Amino acid sequence: MAVLLAGAVLVSGCTAGEDAPGGGGDGVRADATEQELVWEECESGLPGSECAVFEVPLDYEDPAGERIEIAVKRLPATGDDVIGSLLINPGGPGGSGYDFVDHAPYKLSEAVRESFDVVGFDPRGVGRSTPLTCLDAEEIDEFLGADYGGDQGADDLADLGPEGLAEIEAANRAFVEACEENAPELMRNIGTADVARDMDVLRGLLGDEELSYFGASYGTHIGARYAEQFPERVRALVLDGAVDPGQDQLSVGVEQATGFETALRSFVQDCLTRPDCPLGGPEDSVDDGIAALEELLVAAGEDPLSNTTGDGREVNRARAELGVLAALYTENRWPMVREALTDATEDGDGTGLLLLGDELYGRGDTAKYENSTAALTAVNCSDSAAPRDVEAYAEAAADAAEESPVFGPMLAWGALACAFWPQEAVAPPGELDAAGADPIMVVGTTRDSATPYAWSEALASQLDSGFLVTRDGDGHTGYRMGDQCVDTMVDEYLLELAVPEDGMACADHLAEAAG
Repeated sequence: MAVLLAGAVLVSGCTAGEDAPGGGGDGVRADATEQELVWEECESGLPGSECAVFEVPLDYEDPAGERIEIAVKRLPATGDDVIGSLLINPGGPGGSGYDFVDHAPYKLSEAVRESFDVVGFDPRGVGRSTPLTCLDAEEIDEFLGADYGGDQGADDLADLGPEGLAEIEAANRAFVEACEENAPELMRNIGTADVARDMDVLRGLLGDEELSYFGASYGTHIGARYAEQFPERVRALVLDGAVDPGQDQLSVGVEQATGFETALRSFVQDCLTRPDCPLGGPEDSVDDGIAALEELLVAAGEDPLSNTTGDGREVNRARAELGVLAALYTENRWPMVREALTDATEDGDGTGLLLLGDELYGRGDTAKYENSTAALTAVNCSDSAAPRDVEAYAEAAADAAEESPVFGPMLAWGALACAFWPQEAVAPPGELDAAGADPIMVVGTTRDSATPYAWSEALASQLDSGFLVTRDGDGHTGYRMGDQCVDTMVDEYLLELAVPEDGMACADHLAEAAG
């Protein structure tokens, strides 16, 4: 997802009743941990996958109160010597761990799949679990596609003027009010501290004494939060493409902009070497290429690009910009965005850029689109503090425009909904150290677009037992991204609990092996 979260500390809870052996603990009643998972054949997914539903307290401070449902999918291990379950999460917030299981054949190595039952769940508020919805699809289209001063350059986007500022404030207030109207209790109990407690209930129901976990992007925060709350139950956690729990929500948007700026420069540098690059040629500099992109975006703000899907949406600056950003998550999409930018520059056709942005938010499935966008905002705003003064966002947008002229203002303003989130639903700030946990692996990619490498460095240093594995490369996350060294380190850690030297880059590791 385009906007990620900052950190939070444990939401305190009370204990009622005794915990079942190996159960959730920490305020979870025995009747929650003594459930049984009734596995049935899944309606969709990989052959052999099994699905179930379990219940957790809506509010862990009221463990005898209302329950919500959590949907879970399991792909049994392919080998005979099974270590246990490997819980997985793809990120978001709002990403479906349930659906992520279907990608196991290429997201996880064969050796890992032989030794673990791969288990994914939709976090509370997401997808097939009890969902949070705020706006309908048409309203989300309007919310994400609003162009407040989109015919201006990046510097001017930081200063929307009185009219633009009033419009963007009203839109974000309306978003939060819609959440309040549709699900007032769920929106107050959707933060990652609660998700981690749900995951511990699941761990107990699966029969695992300790947790093995792979989390990417936002999923790293779920894992880090779990280790903070249940350090004695950690077996092995791989946190790939980490977020930094020590930041407030607005800082996340500003710093994330630097990651996308780095990724954009890598894309443009590569593009200029190719004959089909719409941003220039080998004689042009990266700055020249970015200037050409900025010219296209400003033009789209003045006169929207065409849209051949027939859905009536204008491909204005906001939607064109989102399409470029979406393609920077992985090098595999660079050819797609080159083609989309060619269509835009040569034919005035913004359809390709529009569809790239749609893919980022899952617009192809209306229910998923409505829910994932709501969950993204709700979790972000619940997990970390944010300024309540709208002027702070204008200042941050101006700062972000200097570091990331293309994406900075958009990502800074993207946190504005959190200014209006119910104060009592926001977790207090703080770093995580997970004192007492066994070694925890953090994987960082040097030119990661969505989660800057500095965040992985920060998380690894905050965790008492954290150690960092570095992939030198482009794209979001590091495992199964083409670096055999990283893949080997992750596999050996998950399978054998092998811990390499902290901070070792894979280039160094290979050099040592060769020597």
